[in-house]
Formats: sequence, structure tokens, C-alpha cells
Amino acid sequence: MRFVTKVTSKKRQLSKEQALPQKPNIVFIFPDQQRGDSVGFSGNSKVKTPNLDKLASEGVTFTRTSSTGPICMPARMSLMTGLPVTQHGLWANNLSGDSTLPSHVRNIAQAGYRTAQIGKVHFYVRAAGDGHSRDFTYRMREWGWEDSLELRDITAYTNAECFYTDYLEKHGSLETLRNYIRTYVRGEAAGLLRPWETPPSLLPNDKDIDIFTAERSVEYIQNYSDDRPFYLQVLFPGPHNPFDSPADDRELYNPDEMPDAILQPTTGPISPQVQRMKDVSHLENMTASQARQMRLFYYAKVTHVDTGIGMVIDALKAKGLMDNTWIIYTSDHGEMLGDHRCSHKALFYESALNIPLCIRPPGGIKPWRSQALTDHLDITETLLEIAEAPTMQAGQEYRSSLLSKVFDDPKAKSAQQGKQHVFSDIRLYSMVRDNRYKLVADSLTRTPTELYDMSNDPNQLNNLVENGNAQHITSELIDPLNNHLDKLDHKKVKKYQDMLGENPNLGSAADRMGVPTLIT
Repeated sequence: MRFVTKVTSKKRQLSKEQALPQKPNIVFIFPDQQRGDSVGFSGNSKVKTPNLDKLASEGVTFTRTSSTGPICMPARMSLMTGLPVTQHGLWANNLSGDSTLPSHVRNIAQAGYRTAQIGKVHFYVRAAGDGHSRDFTYRMREWGWEDSLELRDITAYTNAECFYTDYLEKHGSLETLRNYIRTYVRGEAAGLLRPWETPPSLLPNDKDIDIFTAERSVEYIQNYSDDRPFYLQVLFPGPHNPFDSPADDRELYNPDEMPDAILQPTTGPISPQVQRMKDVSHLENMTASQARQMRLFYYAKVTHVDTGIGMVIDALKAKGLMDNTWIIYTSDHGEMLGDHRCSHKALFYESALNIPLCIRPPGGIKPWRSQALTDHLDITETLLEIAEAPTMQAGQEYRSSLLSKVFDDPKAKSAQQGKQHVFSDIRLYSMVRDNRYKLVADSLTRTPTELYDMSNDPNQLNNLVENGNAQHITSELIDPLNNHLDKLDHKKVKKYQDMLGENPNLGSAADRMGVPTLIT
């Protein structure tokens, strides 16, 4: 299947006198659930990401970028709207996005760009039998995408239909995928399939969903003939679980060489948020070697996605576009990978919160690394500034473009200075952090539940929230957090509470873990 929908449509007719200077193209590369330390350019010598490392060798990487809400839909909605979770209202995955909210894609389209998305968007709750993704193209256009090839969340493919299932059916592989996903989801739900036992993908390497995403993106670039610059979002579904990395990629790794999970005993209270994730993760008896095996499967899937990223970059090179294209790479959130005996995300530990970020300007620059505090909302503002699109007024106080920093002298003081505070919100818990400390509190009662000294305790093993010697830190951080929560949209909180039922802080196991239940 070739994705050429509208790409070869009639060009805008401009006279020579009317022709406008060509703005740069923008390619936004966005894998799902990639933790910030799972790329070679982060300093990880064990993971194999040659294409991302090459990209980073021509741009600026940011080491302290936080997810605005470490679950798929909340994070993606913040990136789209430029709003924190407290204002856009998607506190978890079981609510659908409101397309009347601001959209940076819409603004970029208004600035003269042709906008496209290929891959997993995940803005809406989808039900069994609700139709093919093409039936929901109108929703993508409401958000501002002119061209759309939307894929589903991988665990929905027990019976979901989209462009990818059409492709697999054509090649006789659809039931292979569906049987695998049914086995995985049922096995995980019953506690019979542990993450370190996940079998490799049964699909040929060139037929899986991440390579499919890359191939359709390559075709889009190859066939593009519009006069306008393009803003292309390449939204890889991996390395999100299941960690069904192909056997070939797994063979690149040795489990004995994998970094160890954070399994050391902790001190201080365990917050209700963390305890629930421990309860649903069922990793209390996981051994260190099992954690390393899980990490191997995850790293192998990261490497597989990196192959797809290389395909997209090669397509840009082949068409001579690298000197006129911005490439921004990041993710929605990380993955716990057994750290603190938790799986998935939905926590404010760095494993789930910290995300990779690389910005490569047209033509590339001498690489350097920034430790500035940044988040998804800064990425939104950066995209708008690159496109010379109007900013969005709502939530503007949360956003700072990183564009000037990209061209800054890496030795300049401002190069390492970011926000004074970054915020993150999920499932009615909220976090604030500054350069040294991180505070977590109940979003409604504003009762502090976690406090960490990130300089002396980067693994977050010592919760200082009840430590009398650290109360002055809590007092300093609670003020900016209160200011953040003063803007909370209570109507949207009520909607989330109604969805959960009588216990707004509990919800289903699927909602807590940020993974969908089995669609039968």
C-alpha cells in the first residue's frame, strides 16, 4: 500500500511575483514510551541506536525534559494543545480529547504548512467494532492535519481495523498479529505472562507496525510535490509494550550486559500512587536477572524503532531535504522497566517522567548537550516558532521556545538554564520540580506525598516528605504547585471522576497502568 492521499493534489497556483520564500520543513519523530536514558546519545553505552545517535551528532540534546503527564493520552494532548493536564482535562487514557481546544498543528497549517501525521495519535477512546481508522479522518482534520494515516494502539489489534490491518490482510499476516495480541493481553491480565517472558514478534521484520510507519513516512516524503513546506509527524507505536522485539534485534544484546533495574530498598513513606502501581505490576518477586531480560526485550524494540527512524532520515537525504528540514525527536513518556518494582508508567519517577529530546536544525550544527529543565509544552512552542506560526494564548505562561537555545553558545550561561519549575499531572496527582528537588502532591487536597533530592538521590530511593529537616523544601515548592493547581479545570476533573466511579483515585487496573483492556 502506498500512502499518497492528497500528496500529489494540485499545487497552489502562485505567480512569480506572488511566490513566497520557502519555509523549512519540519519532521517530528515521536516513538511511544521511550525513556530518556534508552538512547545512545544519553550516555547509555548498552543500547544500540545508531540513527538517533547520528541525528544527535548534528543537533542539541536536552537531558532533563519531562513528560507533562506520563501516560499516552495526557502527554499527547499537552503536546498538541500547549496546555498542562490540569487545563486540557485528560487525566488518564479513558477520556477523549476535545478538538475545540487549541492545536499547534492547526496554527502551523495556518502559517502555510501542509500538515500530515502517520502513526499512533491516541486522542480518542475507541470501542470494539467502531469502524476503520479512515472513518475518523475527519477528527484528524479537526485538529489541523491535512493528510492522515492513523494507526491504532498495538493492543487494540485483537479486532481493530485501520490502514495497518489492511496491509497485513493483503499479505496474509493479520491473524498472526491478532492471535499474538490476544495471547499477550490475556496472559498479562491473568498474570501468566511476565514482561521478561514476552515472545518475539511472529511477523516478518519488514511487516511489523513500526516499519510500516516508517515505510509510509518514506513514501510521503518521496512523493511530496506541494509548493508548501510540510510538517510531518512520524508517530511510531513502539517501543510501547508488548516488548515483542524481533528475534534478530534481540540477538544484538547480551542479558548479562544490561543495566540493572533500581531494586534497592527505599526509605520514607510509599505514596498511594506508587503503592497502587506496585500492586498492579506484580513484580515483587522479580529477580535482577529477570529485570535485565525485560530490559533486553525493550532495548531490542528501541533498536527496531531506530531502524525505522533511519529509513525516514535516509528518505530526507535522498530527496536533498536535510539542509531545509528541522528534525525534532522526543517521546510521550518513559517506561519503568521494573525500577522500584513497577512496570509501565503513570508515576513521577524519572524512569517514567524523563523523555529524550533532540533538536536538529536544517544543515545540522556542532552537537552539544543542555541540562536545562524543559517539558512537552516547550516543544510545542518551539514548533510554533520554527513555523513562524502564531502562538496559542491559552497556557502561554507555561511555554518557552527552545529555538534560541539551539543556536546559543553551548558555553553560555543561558545554554544550561531552563524553566525555574516544571509541572506534571496524572490521575489526580501533580508534580513540581526545580533544579534540585521534586515534590509530588494529591492534586485535589494538595497534600504532599513524595519529596526527593534529585542531586543527591537521582534514583529517588529516599522519600523525604516526612523528614523534618526537609520541610523547608516542601514549603518552597508547594507555592508554585499551588499556583499551578489554582488553574485546575474542576469541570474536567468532575468528568474524570465520573468516568472512574465512586473512587476517583483508584479506577480500573487498566486505567492505573495506562494500558487498554482487551477488546473482544
